[in-house]
Amino acid sequence: MELKTVLQTYQNDKIAIYGLSPLTQTLLEQLDGCHVLGLLDGYQTSGNLYGKSILSMEEAVREQVRLIIVAARPESCKVIAKRIETVCAEHGITLVDIHGEDLSTPKKAAYSFSGISGASKEMVRQLIDTHDAVSADLFDTLLMRRTLFPADVFEIVGLRLKQKGIVIDCFPQKRLEGEKELGKTTVPTLLEIYSYILERYSIPGIRPEELARLEWETDRDLVVPRKELCTLLREAHQQGKPVYIVSDTFYTKDQLAALLNHCGITFYTDILASCDYRTGKTQGLFTVLRQRIPEKHCVHIGDSIDADIKSAERSGYTACQLFSGLELFEKAGYLGLWENIHSLSSRIQTGMLAANLFNSPFQFEEPERKIHVADAYDIGYLFLGPVITGFVIWLYRQMRQRGLKNIWFCARDGYLIKKLYDQLDTSANSVYFLTSRFAAIRAGIEDDGDIHYVESMRFSGSLQEQLRERFGISVEADAERGRLLDYREEILKAAEVNRKNYLTYLQNLETAEGEIAFCDFSARGTVQMYVQRLLDRHLKGLYFSQLDPGYMEAKGLEISPFYSGDSGVYRNFYVLEAVITAPQPSVFGFDENGDACFVRETRSDEDLRCIQRVQDGAADYFEMFRKLDPEWESLDERSLGSLILSLVHKIEIQDRDFLSLTVDDPFFHRVSNVSDLV
Repeated sequence: MELKTVLQTYQNDKIAIYGLSPLTQTLLEQLDGCHVLGLLDGYQTSGNLYGKSILSMEEAVREQVRLIIVAARPESCKVIAKRIETVCAEHGITLVDIHGEDLSTPKKAAYSFSGISGASKEMVRQLIDTHDAVSADLFDTLLMRRTLFPADVFEIVGLRLKQKGIVIDCFPQKRLEGEKELGKTTVPTLLEIYSYILERYSIPGIRPEELARLEWETDRDLVVPRKELCTLLREAHQQGKPVYIVSDTFYTKDQLAALLNHCGITFYTDILASCDYRTGKTQGLFTVLRQRIPEKHCVHIGDSIDADIKSAERSGYTACQLFSGLELFEKAGYLGLWENIHSLSSRIQTGMLAANLFNSPFQFEEPERKIHVADAYDIGYLFLGPVITGFVIWLYRQMRQRGLKNIWFCARDGYLIKKLYDQLDTSANSVYFLTSRFAAIRAGIEDDGDIHYVESMRFSGSLQEQLRERFGISVEADAERGRLLDYREEILKAAEVNRKNYLTYLQNLETAEGEIAFCDFSARGTVQMYVQRLLDRHLKGLYFSQLDPGYMEAKGLEISPFYSGDSGVYRNFYVLEAVITAPQPSVFGFDENGDACFVRETRSDEDLRCIQRVQDGAADYFEMFRKLDPEWESLDERSLGSLILSLVHKIEIQDRDFLSLTVDDPFFHRVSNVSDLV
């Protein structure tokens, strides 16, 4: 819907404009004749500008404003909408951008771009081939950030300052204020912005150069190149065509060059930074470019309709719009995640997802245009990484809060978890604990009640197969003995041997004084129950999720799950059980020396390589999140992590090696194909 159409609906109502940039001044000229009550802003709530009063949000509500138009770049519109959408909804205020697009109603989640038009890679290649020169926007076009909104950079900088012992109250607001205030008269550099802030608020103890350096370093950590566009520009540069980077930015040319070099981008002729020329793309920056290449037919590639497309066309250039990663994320309805994006941590998590899943602007190549993941590494990074990261950080907090010094990670699901946990905590006695339901039951079973308990866990096979696989007992079929309890003597006799061998293994473990954190994944508590019988130490269960928690509580087990039994996460995670596992097969028991005995390996070398790729992706996500989020230790985004995990069922998986994996559960004598589970 166009803005003029929206205005027809509200021609007799009070209107407010959100934003104090020059874009607001231009918009006011277009709204001549409308009842514009005043201007709104995130940091300024009084005064006058462009002949209008600056209002607080409370005043706008009290004066019964019915329409708020956000005068800002698309990415800033999302930040503002997130900030005020609840108030607008409560008071019946419509929220739109300068193009009339509704900002207050999140789009429905979609998992394809069917019905949406966009440039294809071949189309862009042809445009480059048919022009003498190429220019490209930088942020959101050639580079994108691993966070949802640009203003998140300021929040991260503020937190990094606190870690250095420098506390600047309301730092993000002051940083934005400095940019806006100086932006009324010039295009400022980052150094000028920080010089203004330090002088305006009389902040001691740090120089503007240090602040500018810290923000640049923060951005350096956040940015990633958009690989497919980089490939096209590299090809053009190798062909001898001039390639210019044209950016509206407070970074100087040298700062941008260092940022590009960090991303491996050297295939350009020059950089035109707006702050170096004191003019932006909507003003005179393309005129500067024209002076550089007066005889060249140039195509400009960018994401902003106003700053890139319209401004380039006014300067006589061909213009090609590519969607930013955030725009693609928005067009996909934020994949249903929007309502769970509340904190900086959640914006970093969803930004990391978007920077991977929507790194390519060319999502329009195939007719069905399905959002897809083509590599096992990305499956681990996108779907597994967030939820595993949340769990490991929770474990770390639990250990410190409870004062625990021992933590045992149950094989085989604890293999990756231990590797990640050990990066956080070098003080705990961390053990990869060899066990399984086989090993624990065979050693821990003591009486008829235990046999009934095992029998209640339905086995998909014959009684003889159950005796062999669950208890290691081989017997001939006997029509007169049709239940497990009929083999009571054999089971309990075997248990005596298994118990002795398991105790030998346990005695060989180095364990510090005190209780033991018993880390299991998605489990009821069976292994903990039987292992506890073999120990003189108390086990405190710390599980990813617990199945049927009431049952084990009645048995006196202490178990704290990261996800409760009714969270639904287990159903989503079941598809990934094939990859949350060790490279070794399951343990079925121990020999007289306490050495583990393993079942026969059924996975192929290709399977194991695929599993490693998934785990590499999850591990890299874990490391990157902690690098980006200064407050990673307080992460508790369980709902968001669970929702991201559920995307494994909704986004098309194309990695054939992953789809060919199986979830093998010999305890229940069941095998499931991953391809049937996604």
